[in-house]
Amino acid sequence: MGSQDNYIPRAMEKTSQEIANWLPIVSVTGPRQSGKSTLVKRAFSDYSYVNLEDAQTRAWVQNDPIGFLSTNPAPLIVDEAQLAPELFSQIQITADELSGQGHYVLSGSQNFLLLKQISQSLAGRVGIVRLLPLSFPEAHAARAITLDQFMFRGGYPRLYNVDIPERIFFDGYVSTYVERDIAGYLGVRNIATFRRFLALCAQSTGNLLNYTRLASDTDISTATARSWLSILESSYIAFRLQPYFTNMRKRLTKMPKLYFYDTGLLCYLLGIESLDQLLASPFLGAVFENFVIVEVMKRHSNAGETPHLFFYRDDSKVEVDLVDATHASSTELIEVKSSQTFRSEFGRHLQKVGEMLDIPTEHRFVVSRAAGSFAAQGFQAANVQDWLLRN
Repeated sequence: MGSQDNYIPRAMEKTSQEIANWLPIVSVTGPRQSGKSTLVKRAFSDYSYVNLEDAQTRAWVQNDPIGFLSTNPAPLIVDEAQLAPELFSQIQITADELSGQGHYVLSGSQNFLLLKQISQSLAGRVGIVRLLPLSFPEAHAARAITLDQFMFRGGYPRLYNVDIPERIFFDGYVSTYVERDIAGYLGVRNIATFRRFLALCAQSTGNLLNYTRLASDTDISTATARSWLSILESSYIAFRLQPYFTNMRKRLTKMPKLYFYDTGLLCYLLGIESLDQLLASPFLGAVFENFVIVEVMKRHSNAGETPHLFFYRDDSKVEVDLVDATHASSTELIEVKSSQTFRSEFGRHLQKVGEMLDIPTEHRFVVSRAAGSFAAQGFQAANVQDWLLRN
């Protein structure tokens, strides 16, 4: 099965093309195997394309970046651009000499290296596109897949283009990407320790992040735990959701929560091997909460918006899973419940927090797996699929 024939259209195609109309350089970042190379080839099909994973091409760029750009004039896509840091300052010079926008598209799978080079050489000239794995609306529009199936399988395109078994895909993904790229970059000597750290991060999903305990359980220092988390974050494996702060005098928690960018990878790290196992797992609530939060993140990213997502928790244990403040004039409160049975008490904190933050009832949601969507007392009850597929 060829991936071109089974390509799932990405919302980010249009967004990346729009950015190329505004800035001279577009950088496409995101997790490895999220579809970056396929996206840039389709969105910029009239551009020349080079991949620096080719050893001869990479050596050419490293030895003679000026000659390389002269022979490969704009418009040009440079894939795995982080492998040749020498190229970035020359791209800056060349882009400044050219009139107009959209001269270069840079993509790469080692985001921490790519972004480092961008910040050093191309600041102010580049629009950064973050291509996350497939969203549920993207997969649902192209494949006959249920929401629960997608939550278990995750959104990496290869799982749909080739229909590879999840365990086989994630075995390879963790060993090649996480262990080789990330652990290698960090100089991790004991891969077993790093794998244990990953598993403990997965088990911490949706909980307040206790660095000291995470470090102790992994038998590493707190400084090492923070360093490893930072690299997992910059490589789009996991992210920290920060608490929402207001000017009110309430004492609010300062600790972030930990989530993963893909629930398929999360299930793999939790040892969940089938959808039936997931639905019977004590981790279902955490996986579903993670799923909803990252789908909100994808919705905004795919629209070219920077997501501003938080959770609310005060010292009296009043808590709301998600505060979506991406649009300041229409902040949303979202409580996430994996139950298939709706209960009115699911929204009790939404009413309290919504009134404190002056968020109207139409912007307060209990999102669950229960059938049907309707207005409840002080909030909206929303079926998760209806809510994610809304326009």
